[in-house]
Amino acid sequence: MTKRMDGKIVLITGGASRPGIGAAIGERLAEEGATVVLSDVDLAGVEETAALIREKGGKATAVRHDVAVQDDWDSVIAALLAEHGRLDVLVNNAGILEVAGIASDRAIGALRSQFEVNVLGSFAGTQVAVRAMRQSGGGSIINMSSVAGLVGFRGSASYAASKGAVKLFSKSVALEVAAENIRINTVHPGIIRTNMQDQGAETNAENYEAIEAAIPAGRLGEPLDIANCVLFLASDESTYVTGAEFVVDGGYTAQ
Repeated sequence: MTKRMDGKIVLITGGASRPGIGAAIGERLAEEGATVVLSDVDLAGVEETAALIREKGGKATAVRHDVAVQDDWDSVIAALLAEHGRLDVLVNNAGILEVAGIASDRAIGALRSQFEVNVLGSFAGTQVAVRAMRQSGGGSIINMSSVAGLVGFRGSASYAASKGAVKLFSKSVALEVAAENIRINTVHPGIIRTNMQDQGAETNAENYEAIEAAIPAGRLGEPLDIANCVLFLASDESTYVTGAEFVVDGGYTAQ
């Protein structure tokens, strides 16, 4: 029986954390037949994720990768192309969250570090993926933004700035490459049950309690909720979808 991702070569960044969105995406796409390359700065962690996928019958390998370093992108893509011959899908999922209010002494430092990973990492990945996909006639790039890239979040101005940047550079690049059969879209998770959200809840507890209480669906999202959206964008079911933003938030930003 043909699966939705049969034959596709996929690179997913930020795959070490569990529970985490990158790990869930890797598992879901592998279930649908993709050959998955997972990357992360935490090599031991991402190797464990890849091993868990293989135990379930999927095809997955792992590589150490700092998305904020251009040389890392060049070497990861070169190795992937040497091994598999092409790149069909890139999921720029790696990201960090640093909560620092605007009056905090850490505010500017938090802004810089989050832009290096969340914005520069996704931008550099998009750049090298476009070059690789041109060689094989197209592909799909999915850049992970956030509902914080759509609406304001108290105490998270620097994170929101980084995720808003991801949304708009993705739309702009989508226009550049649409005629080359390269699609670029953003996914905007709401409050998802991951290690990152646990960190945010601990450091910004008062605001997070109010945010969680305001979710119309009445529950936190699960990493699989995001993985299923990414699956659609990675598959050939979305060949006429580019420059779009997909919000997966239980209705939070509909209010």
